[in-house]
Amino acid sequence: MKEILREVGMIARSLDSISNIEFKQYDLTRGQYLYLVRICEHPGMIQEKLAEMIKVDRTTAARAIQKLEINGFIEKNEDQHNKKIKRLIPTEKGQAVYPLIKRENDYSNSVALSGFSGSEAETLVKLLQRVRSNVEKDWEYVKKGNKRDY
Repeated sequence: MKEILREVGMIARSLDSISNIEFKQYDLTRGQYLYLVRICEHPGMIQEKLAEMIKVDRTTAARAIQKLEINGFIEKNEDQHNKKIKRLIPTEKGQAVYPLIKRENDYSNSVALSGFSGSEAETLVKLLQRVRSNVEKDWEYVKKGNKRDY
């Protein structure tokens, strides 16, 4: 039972490494594709919401967003009602790369679930969502400066 997080970590690192290699030709590195996908799926979202969605701190998100902006994948637009708020919008370049990233994700999912029945895949998703939900509670707690008692 103790091996579950090691297995999840190895899966995540393997897929991240593959993606970083395959997306290098598009000038997308170090997981930037994760940010771009969320921005394409939720155009107009704000940086804080994106960081929360991906489960990273604001500084990490800010660096990735800045690189995406410099490389022309996204732009920051002022909110119509509050000029302090910057909305993240994919550019044409970002929108053009999105289907490639989505296709890679779909392929990686099919490889990862090869040999699983439909009901097994569904069960796995539900179980992993429960694991994520459990971990999110600690993530929120620690993010606010608290220490876990273990």
